[in-house]
Amino acid sequence: MSDLPGSAADLLPLLTRAERLLSRRVGGVLADEALSIEAWRVLSLLADGLGHPMSEVAAEASLPPGTLTKLVDQLVDRNLVFRRVDPIDRRRIRAYLSARGRREHERLAALVQAELAGLAGADDAELAGLLDGLIGRLDPNRRPARHPAPSPV
Repeated sequence: MSDLPGSAADLLPLLTRAERLLSRRVGGVLADEALSIEAWRVLSLLADGLGHPMSEVAAEASLPPGTLTKLVDQLVDRNLVFRRVDPIDRRRIRAYLSARGRREHERLAALVQAELAGLAGADDAELAGLLDGLIGRLDPNRRPARHPAPSPV
């Protein structure tokens, strides 16, 4: 018999603790690069090259719109991100990684992967799938995961 929780409600303390510990590890790598976890989340979302509406970036990065605007302003100042008017809906602004942003994301992703390499487990893909399923049940209106293995943090 397992001591692990049995319901979605029981998962909250475990998920919170895991997220904080993982964020602390990744945050240490990013701090050396003068980048926050929130900025990393934005860069990772934009790394697909599709460009995303600011409202979507705010939701995916779990940031209030005003906070996201300030963060994206900082990333624009660092020439990592740029904004463009959405060609289909001119009321929307889309954010994209710049060429420099793509290079920085790739470089930082390698550093993050190296930091977390020792934590890899055989069941990581299964865990990612289970978490994606839970997220889908909690937020049925969200877009499905774009990658089989989500970026850390």
